[in-house]
Amino acid sequence: MRVMAQMAMVMNLDKCIGCHTCSVTCKQTWTNRSGVEYVWFNNVETRPGQGYPRTYEDQERWLGGWTRTRRGRLTLRSGGRLRKLLTIFSNPKLPSIQDYYEPWTYDYDILTTAPLQEHTPVARPRSLITGEHTKIEWSANWDDNLAGAPELATRDPLIKGIEDKVRFEFEQTFMFYLPRICEHCLNPSCAASCPSGAIYKRTEDGIVLVDQDRCRGWRMCVSGCPYKKVYFNHRTGKAEKCTFCFPRVEVGLPTVCAETCVGRLRYIGLVLYDADKVLAAASVAEEHDLLEAQRQVFLDPQDPDVVRAAEQTGIPRDWIEAAQRSPIHALINTYRVALPLHPEYRTMPMVWYIPPLSPVVDVIRDTGHDAEDHGNLFAAIDALRIPVEYLARLFTAGDPEPVNSVLRKLAAMRSYMRDINLGREPREEIAAGAGMTGEQVYDMYRLLALAKYEDRYVIPPAHAEQAHGLEELATECSLDYDGGPGMGGSGPFGESSGGVSPIAVENFRMLRDRQSSDTMAAPDEKAHRVNLLNWDGKGRPEGLFPPRRQP
Repeated sequence: MRVMAQMAMVMNLDKCIGCHTCSVTCKQTWTNRSGVEYVWFNNVETRPGQGYPRTYEDQERWLGGWTRTRRGRLTLRSGGRLRKLLTIFSNPKLPSIQDYYEPWTYDYDILTTAPLQEHTPVARPRSLITGEHTKIEWSANWDDNLAGAPELATRDPLIKGIEDKVRFEFEQTFMFYLPRICEHCLNPSCAASCPSGAIYKRTEDGIVLVDQDRCRGWRMCVSGCPYKKVYFNHRTGKAEKCTFCFPRVEVGLPTVCAETCVGRLRYIGLVLYDADKVLAAASVAEEHDLLEAQRQVFLDPQDPDVVRAAEQTGIPRDWIEAAQRSPIHALINTYRVALPLHPEYRTMPMVWYIPPLSPVVDVIRDTGHDAEDHGNLFAAIDALRIPVEYLARLFTAGDPEPVNSVLRKLAAMRSYMRDINLGREPREEIAAGAGMTGEQVYDMYRLLALAKYEDRYVIPPAHAEQAHGLEELATECSLDYDGGPGMGGSGPFGESSGGVSPIAVENFRMLRDRQSSDTMAAPDEKAHRVNLLNWDGKGRPEGLFPPRRQP
């Protein structure tokens, strides 16, 4: 057993209102600069829909992720080293700017400089790439609120095979929002696809990063990522991706997208997993078994043997305690209501989702029945095969049983807690109908509905003694060792192909101390400066707000 720690996220889709605040704040923090105008590390998609970039889930077209050979070995769907060497200067499996969208701005200047005239001047859209006037035809969420669904929704790759059932009922059946970031996979195919070894997975927290010094812009990582969450900066010629806001995480703060989420739907925490089991879990023969196989990779942080093994591998004690309090382990393995996004890609994603119950509730309410009654809810889940089938294709490789189980637990929680809130005696048969006890239902309710800030985000800060590891030590892939399918070691791309990649890490806590130090290198007023990335939203730090005037 080789215990490793991984930062992970769970999103409760029932709480997402599609406001895109997470997307905007992420973009303002990370991609508000030249060359990445079209890039959204965090985006919110309306499902059903084509996604961003268009039809990214169609792996027959994009060849992302891993596939299992007849011999039971994993291989990149886009091909191994030889194929990459032959196509290194011409990679045909890349989304075009039309698959993303051509970013634009408006001629706002004309609104203020136009001469007096009979008609009001119009600010025409102008491409941020060519600088020419353009016509807006697509964007990061063109399917917003099922806009144009009769025309566009049928192009959703997940609809294939259930078109006849869905075509006329989709808009009346369900719609939900799907926020997406990089999955920071246990077995990242982007890292295995990189000829330069520029993409690596940090050993201490599992965050997947790109070494900008080593990246050569081959863009094989863009093809290799099945979620299409690696982007190419056409100004710098480098690949970029979501960093899981690692400078914030290292000082115990949540990611920007989680911090600013209006619906409070994101949970962040640490999980412990057995790295020796990753290869076997990713290589199981049946795709329907991938969900349970990945759950088995996660370790029980309360188990004394796991705690002992974690300490032997150098995981700090406070990190182990954080894993024991982690909402991620509770939602994935204790309550078993969180599901991974497209486990059939075999990348072992670490951003999981609680599927939405709201479509089922909406349909019951529209028919005039009691949408809170557990009998109605259970019956509706069994009858509404279309949303369950669609959700299964999204989260469980097409197996509807785990989705049914999650929806029944959420429905039981809704009905069980209504009795308590109305002052009635709770009915244990409701919880038993979902395979839970009343105590478990109540605890799950406390986590999903009423969790406080410190319960939603259990993020242990980095340790000073880990500084050497934070800067220099990393691993490219959980499967990158002798006999593994990763791209590590020497090869046709050079001696360092797939080798460890250093990254300069500036710990915000040390930066804050340096900025406030009273030395010749720091101006006196620096002690009164406030870095908003260091502020957790609590209190009134000195210098953040104007001084209060005394009445």
